[in-house]
Amino acid sequence: MGFFDKLKSGLQKTKDALLKPVDQLFGSGDKVDDDFFEELTDLLIMADVGVETSEYITETLRERLKEQKIKEMAPARIEFQNILEELVGQGEELNIGAGLSVILVIGVNGVGKTTSIGKIAHCLKEQGKKVMLCAADTFRAAAIEQLEVWAERSDVPLIRQKEGADPAAVVFDAAGAAKKQDVDVLIVDTAGRLHNKKNLIDELAKINRVIDRELPDANRDTLLVLDASTGQNALIQAKEFRKAAEITGLVLTKLDGTAKGGIVLAIRRELGIPVKYIGVGEGIDDLQPFDGAEFISAFFDGQEIQK
Repeated sequence: MGFFDKLKSGLQKTKDALLKPVDQLFGSGDKVDDDFFEELTDLLIMADVGVETSEYITETLRERLKEQKIKEMAPARIEFQNILEELVGQGEELNIGAGLSVILVIGVNGVGKTTSIGKIAHCLKEQGKKVMLCAADTFRAAAIEQLEVWAERSDVPLIRQKEGADPAAVVFDAAGAAKKQDVDVLIVDTAGRLHNKKNLIDELAKINRVIDRELPDANRDTLLVLDASTGQNALIQAKEFRKAAEITGLVLTKLDGTAKGGIVLAIRRELGIPVKYIGVGEGIDDLQPFDGAEFISAFFDGQEIQK
């Protein structure tokens, strides 16, 4: 099964929660009126699109239908689909160019952060990149051990120290090893502690200073991993982490296990941070670069969006 088919399958719960009722609404044969827009807003909110984003979608649809003098449901549904594609965006590639690139990965424990790192490493290696992992989440021994397992699965080297070691010291070792071994991409795992924001900010600042000093010319990315199944809580986490770090992209995991896939729209609309990877399964190939058009197409069962 290709990734697009996995994506269609993985979005099934969200489609059941949102798309089926929306299809019923657009297929009702009724006219597009205030009651229609109110019901559409309610359906979007129930799919965890969020109040603000849901209202934005329906108001944008209302304006476009008025401008184009559209009153029938079929063309209204096409315009609705167009708005969703525009809203979700096209995603962005990792900031990987000539020379060494560093990807700093952050996120609370339990969202699939370490697993995502292993899968990204595998994905990049499949592209011919020489990848190295750095276990800078020294707060938990389990995090180091889990990353070690993924390093073996992805067949990439891992730089680690003992539990309780200074994370910045581990990053220092990794920076030296990456230069010595002519690595293309160094992926750094960090501690997922959000309950003490000051410690998180201080730790990330220290790690970034080491990278700035040891790898001044490196291409940089800071990815925030979010569990899509937590819905609006994922949006709250993103807002909090954005206060602690300059996030360049998002990784959304567990889309296959939730009816809250609409959170992708809310995050993109309210934060303006591009989604760079999405995950729809447990397999090593089930985390892939995000393609907005593909995502919306899968959401609508592969139907082409009409322009």
